[in-house]
Amino acid sequence: MKKISILGSTGSIGTQTLDVISHYPEQYTVEGLSGGHNIKLLAEQIRRFRPRKASVATKELAEQLSLEIPSDVKVYYGEEGLIEIAAGTDAEFVVTAVVGSQGLAPTIAAIEAGKQIGLANKETLVSAGHLVTGLANRRGVRLLPIDSEHSAIFQCLQGERQEQIHTITLTASGGSFRDRTRDELKHVTIEDALKHPNWAMGAKITIDSATMVNKGLEVIEARWLFDLSYDQIEVLIHPESIIHSFVEFKDYSVIAQMGLPDMRVPIQYALTYPNRMKTPAGRLRLKDIGRLHFREMDFSRYPCLRMAFESGRIGGSMPTVYNAANEVAVERFLKGEISFLDIERVIEQVMAEHEPVAFPDLPAIFEIDKWARLAARNVMPQL
Repeated sequence: MKKISILGSTGSIGTQTLDVISHYPEQYTVEGLSGGHNIKLLAEQIRRFRPRKASVATKELAEQLSLEIPSDVKVYYGEEGLIEIAAGTDAEFVVTAVVGSQGLAPTIAAIEAGKQIGLANKETLVSAGHLVTGLANRRGVRLLPIDSEHSAIFQCLQGERQEQIHTITLTASGGSFRDRTRDELKHVTIEDALKHPNWAMGAKITIDSATMVNKGLEVIEARWLFDLSYDQIEVLIHPESIIHSFVEFKDYSVIAQMGLPDMRVPIQYALTYPNRMKTPAGRLRLKDIGRLHFREMDFSRYPCLRMAFESGRIGGSMPTVYNAANEVAVERFLKGEISFLDIERVIEQVMAEHEPVAFPDLPAIFEIDKWARLAARNVMPQL
């Protein structure tokens, strides 16, 4: 049996990972779960999957959780709790599905411990791609992508040689506002932004999809996962989300990975790689879809994606700043402090204030991340 730990088990990716595991109880055992603030759902997961260890956000939540679960489950909390679930269990495979840069330290701890990684936390490679990939190579650890786009590229490259790649193209749904002009975005509400047309995701990722920051983070992540230049990475809007991404080779042949929009497929592929098994997802029948549509990416319509490419090309600490500023901007938008269009203005202003560091070590990354968050909180909303 493969032993699994999940960071972020109560989120969208975490719950779907457990759904996949539940279809093959003879194949997997759950060693650790971390669930942030949602202790009701986490307690249900613990009672069903019986991990040895669990973690929540705070000491108070840990005390509450301990009263609701079997006494033999050890409960941890905070960053130390995340690291314990990542590196302190007998799990051989760790799914990193926490949202934001909080996933960086536990992912590094898991790699240090020699765990194989199912990576669903983009910010880990965005903030510290040079450190994480270097450490993974030294420790002989695979970073198996769980994002549907990166999983698609990974699948397309099986049996192919790196030097034969011409470009990769990440497809984007276009998010909640894909059919609205920039003028129509001036007064959109939080409720409007949270209505994603294709996927059921958490609030932060849904907002990132609407601003195209999510795709920007994926571009930077793809650079590190597949060792490509930014000139080799393209983005195309594909509203149906049937082609999850594709690779163009030097002979201009194209291999694409297709399927219905269901995250359980890339999750299961990461868990079973290099094998494939029957999935709980539905079958793709192109005759029922009828037509697929594509739109060229408009960087003036989606400036956050333009800034992602810019931060990636500058490199060093700039992607860390891009990510941290966005996390704070999204948080402020969800609290009603700034408008939707202010998100991109916050990112742009904080990036303009930053003097990039070429090869930051981990303490420097944490300090720069902290600075960028403070700077993003001080950007005044547009009047």
